[in-house]
Amino acid sequence: MLNFATRRFGLSLLILFVAVTAMFLMIRAVPGDPVQIMLGPRATPELQAQLTAALGLDQPIWKQLLIFYGNLLQGDLGTDVFSGRSVTEIVFQQLPFTLELIFASILWSATLGIALGAYAAAHPNTLIDRIAAAVSVSFVAAPAFVVALLALLIFAVHLQWFPAIGAGEGFWDRLDHLVLPAFAIGLSWVGYIARLVRASMLEVMGESHVRTARAFGIAERRVVMVYALRIAILPVVTVIGVGMGFLLSSAVFAEIVFARPGLGKLVIDSITTRNYPIVMGTVLVSTALFVVSTALADLINALLDPRARTAH
Repeated sequence: MLNFATRRFGLSLLILFVAVTAMFLMIRAVPGDPVQIMLGPRATPELQAQLTAALGLDQPIWKQLLIFYGNLLQGDLGTDVFSGRSVTEIVFQQLPFTLELIFASILWSATLGIALGAYAAAHPNTLIDRIAAAVSVSFVAAPAFVVALLALLIFAVHLQWFPAIGAGEGFWDRLDHLVLPAFAIGLSWVGYIARLVRASMLEVMGESHVRTARAFGIAERRVVMVYALRIAILPVVTVIGVGMGFLLSSAVFAEIVFARPGLGKLVIDSITTRNYPIVMGTVLVSTALFVVSTALADLINALLDPRARTAH
């Protein structure tokens, strides 16, 4: 297990390095003068030259990349060119809002999706199974931004059950503000997880250990919950880890529609103003979240199923 964890950690570092380097080069390749866009057309040449030097844009690309990684190893993500604040401080100030949105979405969607998929697998080819399939496919086909807009109009504006914008203050107020955004970006995952669990459950239910448990007269509920579901949810763990990236992208829509603070809104605002340090800091943290989540999913899979340790 230690060897597997070490290999997986090394692979995660490599993925993070390649992804961040590619994003760094892509941002630098965007047409236009970022300094002129930041300062506006009336900025003096002296001010433009000063900001260019401050951002390191007067250096070759390879040197800019080395400086970026050198500062990164010291925990320095740079300085915001507009406010003068540390990028690390700005990004980590917004990070908790995005994390709570993602975790809330995963929690409710995985809970409902696993229950729906397991129940459908326990009653295959019945009316309940067909209804569950129709509901699941409908959820999968619903785009997050459409669900966010409809949820805002119906539950916040028309029915006034939940607040429309902001993140709230205090535990219960923040929880109240979290309901609609988490519902919007988690709805499609309910259907996806339900279909995945159903397919995996049907496969596991035909395996020898399940048939043996039934032959010993173990109650069907215990067979389903203990002997089948424990193995069937392994693919779900992997999907949730990989799905962190998709949830991050969906969180952008939710944070914009519901005017929530977070990494998504921060990176969109920074791209608009060509604020390179903020963009790179946000992308770095978001990529690290995705890489860590996939690595954790693999480690959990390896703990639950020892066969996964030899498959990598």
